[in-house]
Amino acid sequence: MRHLLRYIGHRLYTTWATFWFVAPFVASYPVQVALSKRPQWHRHLHSLNRNWSRLFIRMWGMPVEVEKHNPLPAGQPCVYVANHSSYIDIPLLFKAIPGWLNIMGKISLTKVPAWGPIFERVYISVDRDSAMSRGRAMVQARRSLEAGRPVVIFPEGSIAKNPGVELEEFKDGAFQLAITAGVPVVPITMTMNHRFMPDVGGLRIRYTPLHIVLHEPIATTGLTVADAPALKQRVETIIASAFRPEAAGLPMPSSWRRTVPAQFPVSQPNMDKPAEDSTGLALPNS
Repeated sequence: MRHLLRYIGHRLYTTWATFWFVAPFVASYPVQVALSKRPQWHRHLHSLNRNWSRLFIRMWGMPVEVEKHNPLPAGQPCVYVANHSSYIDIPLLFKAIPGWLNIMGKISLTKVPAWGPIFERVYISVDRDSAMSRGRAMVQARRSLEAGRPVVIFPEGSIAKNPGVELEEFKDGAFQLAITAGVPVVPITMTMNHRFMPDVGGLRIRYTPLHIVLHEPIATTGLTVADAPALKQRVETIIASAFRPEAAGLPMPSSWRRTVPAQFPVSQPNMDKPAEDSTGLALPNS
């Protein structure tokens, strides 16, 4: 009975969370499409996206702990560098970071029904397998910084395979961008997103308090592109330092039936053969 009740609870919460994610977007979709068509309206569209994110995260009913260490003044352009662990990373960043943000996302986001074309017009999409696309994305990001609009980049390039425990190898682009533009780098750690909505190839949602850390900004004044690897290593160490032990692993799939451990047949010794030296035996599943 306990397994059945837990299963029903998971299904109800998943339905609730999905509804509050989809319904506000559907209601605001005509406005989003209209605002996306003119660059001078993109600031207002980002405000709408931030409020959408705040609304559905609030309706999910989970607390969000936001730590800000010596935040930059409002309007200060910078490169936010964040770990990537879940599909809710972008909404949480929209909620936690004030101001008009730009964000660099993989090109597959532009193929998401309805929202994809809006993302493509307002933010930066990049095909990481294409040198031309990467170069174009960096030019767009540089122009964004010059216009005073901060940029968010996921230097891992994709959702980590072991989120909350290990980071994927960082790419150099975000750090070269910050150095050449002469703007600070702000490391960001999101510790629990993968416990709420893991990347498991399907929809799996579990109630989990969220936690995001905006670390102290790192100045790039006086640095050259040759310093990018050292800056990258420093940022990687800072982001990983905020990981929490309780965040390790992914939530298990729910089932209404109790999982019965697999039973392995026990082989019977052949009494017709002489006993062998136990040091020559390999025990299965040891």
